[in-house]
Amino acid sequence: MHDFLSFLPFLIIGAGAILLMLLSAFEKIQVEIASFVSMGFFGAAFFAQLLVGCGPEASLFAKVFNGMLVSSNFTMVAGLIILGCGFFTAVSSHSYFKVNLFCTLEFYCIMMFAACGMLLLTMAQELITAFIALEIMSLSIYILVGYDRANVTATEAILKYLILGAFAGAFFTMGTALIYGGAATTKFVEISTAISSGSASQPLLLAGVFFVFVALLFKAAAFPFHAWVIDVYEGASAPVTGFMATALKTAVFAVFANFLALSGELHSGWITFLFWVSVLTMFGGNLVAIGQSSLKRMLAASGIVHSGYLLIALVAISADHFTGSAIGYYLAAYAVSTLGIFAALSYLGGEGEKRATFDDFKGLAKVRPYSAAAITVFLLSMAGIPPTAGFMGKFYIITSAISAGQTALAVLLVVSSAFSMWYYLRLIINMYFHEAEDSFESIGSPLAGAGTLALVVCVFAIGLYPIVL
Repeated sequence: MHDFLSFLPFLIIGAGAILLMLLSAFEKIQVEIASFVSMGFFGAAFFAQLLVGCGPEASLFAKVFNGMLVSSNFTMVAGLIILGCGFFTAVSSHSYFKVNLFCTLEFYCIMMFAACGMLLLTMAQELITAFIALEIMSLSIYILVGYDRANVTATEAILKYLILGAFAGAFFTMGTALIYGGAATTKFVEISTAISSGSASQPLLLAGVFFVFVALLFKAAAFPFHAWVIDVYEGASAPVTGFMATALKTAVFAVFANFLALSGELHSGWITFLFWVSVLTMFGGNLVAIGQSSLKRMLAASGIVHSGYLLIALVAISADHFTGSAIGYYLAAYAVSTLGIFAALSYLGGEGEKRATFDDFKGLAKVRPYSAAAITVFLLSMAGIPPTAGFMGKFYIITSAISAGQTALAVLLVVSSAFSMWYYLRLIINMYFHEAEDSFESIGSPLAGAGTLALVVCVFAIGLYPIVL
């Protein structure tokens, strides 16, 4: 029964995606109905995931899947974040597509298929399974990014992402082949055994792990594979950008952590590499974000910085006693803040996302004080200001880094957070210290506003939830 309940959220989302795919054949079914259907399935899967509760790590249907899928507290938390992201993205999309009329029923179907790939990726304990899940997720995201076929920017974004994503998939495949050549297996547990026993071929294993890291760092938008993220986030619609920035990042870092934690020797051998990647990612992302005038491009660069913070958490994990609590907590804190901003942009952006720059939101607090206050909460959380969830997330990462002997990374995280205040406060200043130049009228449904309010509550609620490192 535990195996079934652990796998139930995946089955619910998969069934919902297939149902919406079948409903898309009927012209009488409206897009609004599809959004409510997807909300229902995401909500049902979320509560099904909660039913699993806390429990020991267990292989799901071991005789059927032969140890390819594993459920643990970490995978459960990652699944909850992905399902929550899907739900609030559907909420934002309901309002967004009231104004931007290019949506069809297939949009929600593809979004649910992307969530299926993400859920599978969090549970994967075998490289071929992880590759299949990664491609299910990626192919769905490619379509979502370029869904507005009349938008030239979206077309350019999907072309760049598709080409670069194909290279990342090729690297992952090559890495899997080399690891199999070195360890004679693709299962995480057996790879760990081969490493500890010394039976693995070190050159092949080293090259294979490097290629897998390249693919995962690309998906995580880490340095030096971050260049695509700016253009792709700008070209995608606001709800899709929010979904990519949160759910996709959660799935990638979940499998990254599971792979890195398979062996203490593997983890210790790559600490220096990850150290420098995290530092360059943090400060490289800050340099890119400071020079942006577009909100979506700034948030994309900000996402690069947050990937750097999560890489610090990867450096600080204990492969022998891996819980992933700091990583899961930070992913949840980052998700609610980022989803909140994109939910606000979904109903404030207007037709064709005409309000896209910092200057377009001047005086927002005088016309829409509640929306401005909500955006301020999300930005302060991303900057790491107490008592928000973002502050606690950074606190836990700093604590884990110091405990792991990585004091330098903890200090650099604080310095990077101080730099990030520049572009977060810039939007707050525009909203509160300038006269309104726009009426900020919105004809979208109030659902996105309600979702924004719920995410504000989540920012403070998560910040009050303690964890054990």
